[in-house]
Amino acid sequence: MNLTCKIIFICIILYRYKDIKELAIIKKVSWCILCLPLIGCTTVPTSTNDKRLDGYSAKVTRNDFKYDPYKTPIAQCYATELAAGDDISGATLIEDGLSAFVIRSAFARMATKTIDLQTYIYSNDFSSKVLIGELKNAADRGVKVRILLDDYGTKSDIVDVMLLNQHPNIEVKVFNTVKTRSKLLYYPQFLMDFNRLNSRMHNKLFIVDNVAYITGGRNVGSNYFYPETASNFSDTDVLFIGEMTKHATKSFDEYWNHHLSIPASAFPRAKTNRGLKKLEREFAKITEKSAGEVDRYNSIIAMAQREYQTKNFDFSWGRGKFLADPPSKVEMTMDEKEAYRGDIVKALQHLWDKTDNSVYMSAAYFVPGQGGLEHMLHEEKSGVHMTIVTNSLASTNAPTVYAKWEKYRKQLIESGADVYEFMVSAENLRGKEHDRERKQSSFSVLHSKTMVFDDNISWIGSFNLDPRSAYYNTENVAIFESQDFATKLRAMIMKDTQTSWRVTLDEDGDPIWTGSRPGDKKPRVHKHAPDTSIFRRVWKSICSLVPEKFV
Repeated sequence: MNLTCKIIFICIILYRYKDIKELAIIKKVSWCILCLPLIGCTTVPTSTNDKRLDGYSAKVTRNDFKYDPYKTPIAQCYATELAAGDDISGATLIEDGLSAFVIRSAFARMATKTIDLQTYIYSNDFSSKVLIGELKNAADRGVKVRILLDDYGTKSDIVDVMLLNQHPNIEVKVFNTVKTRSKLLYYPQFLMDFNRLNSRMHNKLFIVDNVAYITGGRNVGSNYFYPETASNFSDTDVLFIGEMTKHATKSFDEYWNHHLSIPASAFPRAKTNRGLKKLEREFAKITEKSAGEVDRYNSIIAMAQREYQTKNFDFSWGRGKFLADPPSKVEMTMDEKEAYRGDIVKALQHLWDKTDNSVYMSAAYFVPGQGGLEHMLHEEKSGVHMTIVTNSLASTNAPTVYAKWEKYRKQLIESGADVYEFMVSAENLRGKEHDRERKQSSFSVLHSKTMVFDDNISWIGSFNLDPRSAYYNTENVAIFESQDFATKLRAMIMKDTQTSWRVTLDEDGDPIWTGSRPGDKKPRVHKHAPDTSIFRRVWKSICSLVPEKFV
């Protein structure tokens, strides 16, 4: 979502000059200005149709997937349960970041055939280095590894994960690249090719041996895995094993083979001969300097492996679907994108139509749109009660989204929906008692994208309930039918309500925030967005100028 804030002025320009001749003039002038700086800058292909990739040869091929996933050690642990039906899958919640990291590492160690990683953001921080170290160790054992990154989420051509491409069993690709690699020229290029570059690959997958996969809201970075980081994302993942994984791998293949997925070998700075050896030395240095911590880390990973192998993972069993947007979505014209109704949106509408009693949702970035609002109001009036948890102004990292959410909040509350906004923890606040400002370097952001329909069907993935996910970014979701699993997911959403502000309306129809922090003897009541300064509230008002379709 930080992409929105960074392109706020570009959005306003495009909105102002939409469908008029001046936009063409702006583009021509901008290209003239760009011509001189472009000379001598490093460029990379934006499509595999580029002749510079004529000599490209894949290291991981279809032959590497010619094995029976159900005969791998990961599948054999739960062979009895997986044999109960042709389309049976198991699902277990991964509620916290540390568990999310440990389970990824444990499954990388249990892999015997293949690992696929697809992510929007790769942060190149400590936890990211450790995780890709696990992938390299797997590749050293002969496991074939594919890594697909979104170009916007890498930030650099020389991040460690790109260097792994030199390993004979690892192949790295970058999706939807910016041609000229100069940071200075990134946003001018963004303006010139706005329709394509404004759409990002937001999908998140971690697939092991084509029989187990993790999906949800987490990218690869310490702020998704460790609560001690300066800005921590409170998120949710699910580990699935069984039939659904085949569909996740099929989606990964579609992106991997798309012409917008550019091999890392096309990035000159990422293929230095000494790159991988330098990275290996870094791994060795970490092990040498932190021997005690490494031993504890290894014991934790080994324990997670034993827990899985002795069938102590809390799996719920049921049937489900894996859905993803096609990679071609990013190349659609603006009009095509705004008219687009893919499988994810259609499935969401279908689930709403089938719901009779309740919907629980934890939606980090919630902008339902007028059509979505009318549908929700109709459902609430028909007896389908909604419980909504989303970010507060203090917790959000996307004030543009919050500004649009405010437009819909009042009508949802008036309809009878229970509305909660995520609370910034007490230790992350400073200043006066009644006017605390969120520390920009230390805060907690709700990042989940989960829903439960009628306590029976669960929805989880990368899809935010906002226009960006619906029309621009590519996304993936898992829909799982299991009352047992739905009960667990609903309980987790309700747990978030206990650390959130309950938003209601006063007699004049203005919002009131009510909630308690640990140690409070009575609930606190606020008449403006809690834990925010006047400056943040003013900034939110400025952000509201961005057209809703660009948030």
